[in-house]
Amino acid sequence: MTNNLIKRTMRATAYPLLIKNLLNAPVVDDPQQQIVYRDQMRFSYAEFRQRVCRLANALSTMGVKPGDTVAVMDWDSHRYLECFYAVPMLGAVLHTVNIRLSPEQILYTIDHAEDDYILVNEEFLPILEQIKGRIDTVKSYILLQDGQQQPETSLSFEGEYEELLDGAADHFDFVDFDENTRATTFYTTGTTGLPKGVYFSHRQLVLHTLGVLAAMGTPAGQGRFHQKDVYMPITPMFHVHAWGFPYVATALGIKQVYPGKYAPDMLLHLLAKEKVTLSHCVPTILHLLMSHPNFAETDLSHWKVLIGGAALPKTMCRTALKKGIDIFSGYGMSETCPVLTIAHVTEEDLNEDEEVEIRCKTGRPMPLVELRVAGENLNEISPDGESVGEILVRAPWLTQGYLKDRRNSEVLWNGGYLHTGDVANRDKQNYVKITDRIKDVIKIGGEWISSLELEDLLCTHPAVTEVAVIGLQDDKWGEKPLALVIKKADIDISEKELLRHIRGFIDKGIISKQVVLLKIQFVEAIDKTSVGKINKRLLREKYQPQ
Repeated sequence: MTNNLIKRTMRATAYPLLIKNLLNAPVVDDPQQQIVYRDQMRFSYAEFRQRVCRLANALSTMGVKPGDTVAVMDWDSHRYLECFYAVPMLGAVLHTVNIRLSPEQILYTIDHAEDDYILVNEEFLPILEQIKGRIDTVKSYILLQDGQQQPETSLSFEGEYEELLDGAADHFDFVDFDENTRATTFYTTGTTGLPKGVYFSHRQLVLHTLGVLAAMGTPAGQGRFHQKDVYMPITPMFHVHAWGFPYVATALGIKQVYPGKYAPDMLLHLLAKEKVTLSHCVPTILHLLMSHPNFAETDLSHWKVLIGGAALPKTMCRTALKKGIDIFSGYGMSETCPVLTIAHVTEEDLNEDEEVEIRCKTGRPMPLVELRVAGENLNEISPDGESVGEILVRAPWLTQGYLKDRRNSEVLWNGGYLHTGDVANRDKQNYVKITDRIKDVIKIGGEWISSLELEDLLCTHPAVTEVAVIGLQDDKWGEKPLALVIKKADIDISEKELLRHIRGFIDKGIISKQVVLLKIQFVEAIDKTSVGKINKRLLREKYQPQ
């Protein structure tokens, strides 16, 4: 066989890794499985496939073509899930707009991504009203709404989402194209400077889906994601595709529940009513659920919850385990699609403290992830569970760089590895544990103190409900730690009592003696980023002595 014939045969038989192919098995295996939106909508996978086709037809009629960018501004919904598929399956790019950014930052992301069309929930129309005169690229808008009442707005629409779908055909012939075609774009939360655009191809999203399927589907029991599960995201769908789990859930063909705007009572209601068995969220959201009056009476004994975005506090882990929740950590970032590691418990005969320790670690790398914990000159540090270095990674689904930003892209990929900016150690069992962000480590007299470790120790006091530790500049020591503490309403405590609590850990050698410089400040609230993480950059600016 000649080389040319081999090439023609390969082209004829190639099966590109396209998002459309994640839809194949669920429709065949269980077309009557359900997708649920709050208490408002419920339909089968067979109907979901038809709705994806209807959306593709509606968008095509509007003029959407391969290479266009279609933006979505919505809460977590069935509409968003349909956009996850229909938009990239057309060869267009899906821009998931972070609706928690400021109007000026949203304007920047719309213009920077060069959005051609925007699907917007009626709740976010006031944002677009503020910036509409400065949006340069958008040709048309589609209205997303749960009710029927016409919103008051000066914007004109191609139509309302459900009405457009009702008028479109339920079949669409999605053609094959290059699997390296860009499928999605979204923007980092912009804690420093302007938000940075990250982007992923069809190939990367499919490989990430398969990687998560392998990592989550192979444990014997704890933390396993399987076809009998019921999935509900509690991570915004604009944030790294809700960590990629909607793609995984759809590929598995399992029941999916979308909660819309996050409200603790609705989330707990759906967890109980729909018998949700797997979710993922940041610690802040789980804290809100745990603080709600309905939490105690809600049966969550079959709920698995993957915690990411910030360290899982051991006190939160213990509370969840007592409730019967299978809680464990995962790790990734916007630039990594995002999942890199998962903290499954594989060891047996562990006591409670040992099990909590593993569940709160950053976890082990999942298949196809090459992860290094490196010091200077990118040399790997010893896997002794103590020595620390920066997490560097390579995997087939990492962003190739920042959109239209060559300089920061080169910094991100310095030396051929993606630099996460996270400081961690690694033990002989291959568990990684993040000890801090490089920029959040507190440097006292030349010694590095982990703000995360100090937060975890402060949270062990029964009067503490939430805490953030930051380093403030100091002429003598370089930095001094400040703990911003939210107290429980029913327990009173003084600064001296909380410092005595920490002194006990210093005396036992659990944390550095330099922590005696710690200051405590009680606050009513702690500033968060748009995705619910503690915003330490803003806190340092806010509390730095003038």
